Amino acid sequence: MSEPRWLDASQQRDWRAYVDGSVRLTELMDRDLKTKHGLSVSEYEILVRLSEAPDHRLRMAELAANASQSRSRLSHTCSRLESKGLVKRDNCGTDKRGVYAQLTEEGYAALERAARDHVEVVREHLIDVIDPADLEAIGRAFGAVLKRLGAS
Repeated sequence: MSEPRWLDASQQRDWRAYVDGSVRLTELMDRDLKTKHGLSVSEYEILVRLSEAPDHRLRMAELAANASQSRSRLSHTCSRLESKGLVKRDNCGTDKRGVYAQLTEEGYAALERAARDHVEVVREHLIDVIDPADLEAIGRAFGAVLKRLGAS
């Protein structure tokens, strides 16, 4: 068995800054969305993905992959969104096992309201805090991470 390749001090510092910062930023976004709009970050992400899809509709399997959630977790999250009237699910006519999630008009309106506040939180706590070159570097870095992980 080979020896682990330990992080050096600066790598460890940067890794911990990423972990702590991303967790705290996600918690802040979640609290803000819940307080102002009754939505969790995962619910918001589903509404965003559906809003960007043709006809505001995606197969559940594709939505799970795009929203970075397991199919089981996505099913529970969509059930909450359905109970709020923001999403509806329909069976796929050509594939009896397939199910579509579709953004309702009410869901689109809720997303528009939440997005205005959400973008301000993202700007205040990330975009406006870091140098534009650093933001570009973060985009490149996580593009490479997603590519390594095989994400679409």
